[in-house]
Amino acid sequence: MTASKDLAGQRMIVIGAGSATGRRLAQVASAAGAELVLAGPDPRTLEATADELAGGSQLVRLDITDERSIAELAAQVGRFDHLVSLAAVPANGPLATLEMADVQRAVAAKVTGPLFLAKHLAGQAAEGGSFTFFSGVAAWRPSPERTVMATTNGALAFLVQALAVEIAPLRVNAVSPGIVDSGAWDKLGSAKEDFLAGVAQRNPARRVGTADDLVDAVLFAVANPYVTGTVLHVDGGARLV
Repeated sequence: MTASKDLAGQRMIVIGAGSATGRRLAQVASAAGAELVLAGPDPRTLEATADELAGGSQLVRLDITDERSIAELAAQVGRFDHLVSLAAVPANGPLATLEMADVQRAVAAKVTGPLFLAKHLAGQAAEGGSFTFFSGVAAWRPSPERTVMATTNGALAFLVQALAVEIAPLRVNAVSPGIVDSGAWDKLGSAKEDFLAGVAQRNPARRVGTADDLVDAVLFAVANPYVTGTVLHVDGGARLV
């Protein structure tokens, strides 16, 4: 269950609004009165999200790995209050199989993309505005074949601190999810239930996350005027064990 936040009269850009968590964030923010800008690479998923919202929305096709696309986003959205980016382009696999182009896209989605979002959009944010990005537990609990994921998520955590200083008083934060049952693990088929049960057993919170857990963290980061340069760990304590 998500926390109740009043976003009436506020404009929120959600990048990655076609993902399960992005869609849930858009639903909750729209129900709380926010005007939504839905951005991402696939217009079809953005349209599907828009169809589920309580209010209207603007749809913008965005390639976060391309600065020109980010600049076009800025030109289309004008003034806004909050930007949330859930964008990720994973480049997982053994070191011996990694390709430069894949690694560069992963870095662009998590590091240079957020950097250029701040470059092009910070000047359009309203007083009291914020940027919230998504990192991930892999930065604090690296594992084999997730080296690129760990590196990009860790770099984003430091970028958040630097941006919080550079574009102050705009606030910049990150949410770092652990294992979340938002549909990404459905690919495991019949093995999904055992996998999630194992994760829950190891986590200090003794459960896996939900999309609503992440949405609550985003809304906290958006609403609290005294939180900036911070990574909110929503991982059930997974980084500790």
